[in-house]
Amino acid sequence: MYEGVSFIPLTWTDMLYLAPELALAAVFLLLVLLDLVMPGRVSRLSIGWLTLLGLLISLGLVLWRMLDMNRAGEAAETIELLANSYRIDDFASLLKIVFLTGTALTVLLALGSVRDDDAITEKGEFFYLLLPAVMGAMMMASSGNLVTLYIGLELLSLTSYVLVGMRRRSALSAEAAFKYVVTGGISSAFVLFGMSYIYGVTGSVDLTVIYSALPGALADFKALVYVGFFMMLAGFGMKIAAAPFHAWAPDVYQGAPTPVSAFLAVIAKGAALAVVFRMMFGAVYFARTDMEPDVSNDIFLALLAMSAAAMLVGTTAALRQKNVKRLLALSGVANSGYMLVPIGISITAVHSSSFSEFVYYLIAYLLMTIGAFAVLTAVSRAAGHDELKGFAGMYYRAPWTAAAMVIFVLSLAGLPVTGGFFGKLFILLGAANAKAYWLVAVIVVSSVISYYFYFGLVRQMFMRVGGTEQSIPVSPATGIVIWLCAIATVALGLFPGPLMSWIDAVFSLGQDLMFVVY
Repeated sequence: MYEGVSFIPLTWTDMLYLAPELALAAVFLLLVLLDLVMPGRVSRLSIGWLTLLGLLISLGLVLWRMLDMNRAGEAAETIELLANSYRIDDFASLLKIVFLTGTALTVLLALGSVRDDDAITEKGEFFYLLLPAVMGAMMMASSGNLVTLYIGLELLSLTSYVLVGMRRRSALSAEAAFKYVVTGGISSAFVLFGMSYIYGVTGSVDLTVIYSALPGALADFKALVYVGFFMMLAGFGMKIAAAPFHAWAPDVYQGAPTPVSAFLAVIAKGAALAVVFRMMFGAVYFARTDMEPDVSNDIFLALLAMSAAAMLVGTTAALRQKNVKRLLALSGVANSGYMLVPIGISITAVHSSSFSEFVYYLIAYLLMTIGAFAVLTAVSRAAGHDELKGFAGMYYRAPWTAAAMVIFVLSLAGLPVTGGFFGKLFILLGAANAKAYWLVAVIVVSSVISYYFYFGLVRQMFMRVGGTEQSIPVSPATGIVIWLCAIATVALGLFPGPLMSWIDAVFSLGQDLMFVVY
């Protein structure tokens, strides 16, 4: 049994390794104090710009550390802090880059929309609360320990609950916050319950010890291993809004401020998926022995079943949606399913590129989703609502914004030449190489179904006449987000190879996910 380890304090060198997280914490505390001392009549948008600066500083520190760890001609190192509770590796660094970039785009989007939203009374608080939220996501990506993982999960969750309810003068926002707190608490309980079982049968919360102890635990505690991992999968299924645990997503996305909806759709979802990835390949993969070879396969199969359900339920439920926020929420359910596929098909003799497929599609999903929410921000402000009919005649009222939305729709639908096309293609080919042909069929069918509601947006923009011919104003900050995302989405579609090659070059499955493939 696991006897524990002595407390290992952080050294100054360790603090340097944690510089990205500590920078965010320092900026957060500074902005809290600044918000308290600023006169009430002074605009809080300056806090938003300082929040964006803090995120960019943290992003620069992550990039610097990653380049330092992958110096030319040297094997990439993995840094273990606090007895492996916190890991600085390429797996975590790549995901931190995604999370920080997505949060920076979210803040920039909020700078273009929050000022005119009278329902948000505490505008400074709205910006700086995104910092602890993304810190939680970064902790989840770096966790090598179930306790650290849970702390990061709760830090992200608790701040997200507050952010969803930031429109204090809106009854819809209050309802969304209540539903999110309830479902979030239930999902956290499932995760913690599953963790307790895994700790009970292995005697450790350290993932490196867990994967070593799992084969022995199967002899006496096979049923408890099933319960532990299935409970954790159910909890994280709620966090990523994968069917059948997705019912909260449309209501919460609809009631939350649009930038917060974008944050939940990309960053919160990506952080939970990162944990699932590390857990499945760092622990579940080893739940097998010569006498009990099926436990690991059964858990991976359950993940694939959740993936297939998410793709089919998300696309079919979106067919009748007229509210664009709810439609994007259900689109996120389907995309959760796509991103679970490379995790669920595991490692085979002909398929070992799960991480590059996952990260590539996560980046494409970030760009097309935040871009779509940015366009929705401009349209809903002009129309006064989030309904699909607000896009009617958009081509004639804002032709360039409509062109950008077409790019996002093509990417969401998985059509050339966009990042979403190659993202889905890589995932589909990976499933085909793993001989999961039933999953290939589900991907194809769900993608075809999605064309109907995605192109419903295009139909509204180009083939419907709006109730007014007034142009749709786009604030400079919102316009920057729209076109950054649109250009990057097309660039990913035109040149997918360099990104995939770079991910494969820096990421090592054996070193970064704490095991050596048999």
